[in-house]
Amino acid sequence: MELLHACRGAWDTPDRSGDPVDLHDHALQTAHLLRRSHPADKELQVAGLVHDLGHLLRPGDDAGHADTAADAVRGLLGERVARLVRLHVPAKRYLAAVEPRRALSAQSALTLAAQGGVMGREEAAAFAAGPDAGAAVVLRQADDAGKTPGLDAGVMEDWRPVLELVADRAYDRRAGAPGPAPRARVRPAGASGGGPASYQFAGE
Repeated sequence: MELLHACRGAWDTPDRSGDPVDLHDHALQTAHLLRRSHPADKELQVAGLVHDLGHLLRPGDDAGHADTAADAVRGLLGERVARLVRLHVPAKRYLAAVEPRRALSAQSALTLAAQGGVMGREEAAAFAAGPDAGAAVVLRQADDAGKTPGLDAGVMEDWRPVLELVADRAYDRRAGAPGPAPRARVRPAGASGGGPASYQFAGE
C-alpha cells in the first residue's frame, strides 16, 4: 500500500512526456476495469493494480519495468499475480502481432521497440500456449484503456481488503493448504464461442 500511495504524482516517464495520467490513477483505472469485466478474479484485478510499480521502483526502465514489478510483488501476492504482471509487456507485443490495426497510446507505441517489438509467428504461438496467456491479454487491454485523465476510479484504500485476500491466498498456497487457487476463465482477445482462440496474422 505504501508503494501504491507513492504512485501519486509519479509518472511512467521521468520527464512526464508519456501517458496522460500518473501511476496512481493508472493503477486504479486498470484495476477498476478488471474488476468490472472479471469480478471473480481477484488476482487479475490485483495484477492490474500493481503492474506498473516497476516504473516507480526503477524510473526510466521501460524494457525491464514488468520484471521489476513482478519480482517486487511475488513474495507477498503470489506466483500468479507476479506472472500476470511480468506478462503484461509480452501481451502488448502479442496483441501487436495478432491485431496489427489495434491502436496503442503514443507512449506504448514508442516503447514497443525497446520491449522487443512485434512478436513473430512462432513467438506469438508460444505465448498463446503459455499459462495465463488469456488473462495477460485481458490485463493488457485494461492497461491500454486505463489512461483517461480525470476519470473517477475510486480510491486506493478500497483495494486494501482485496490485496489482503490475495496475499492470504498466496500464503496458504505456500503453506500447502488444500485446494486450487480460484481463477476466472479468460480467453485471448478476438476469441469467441467455446473453442480455442485463433488469429489471422498480417499477410496470411
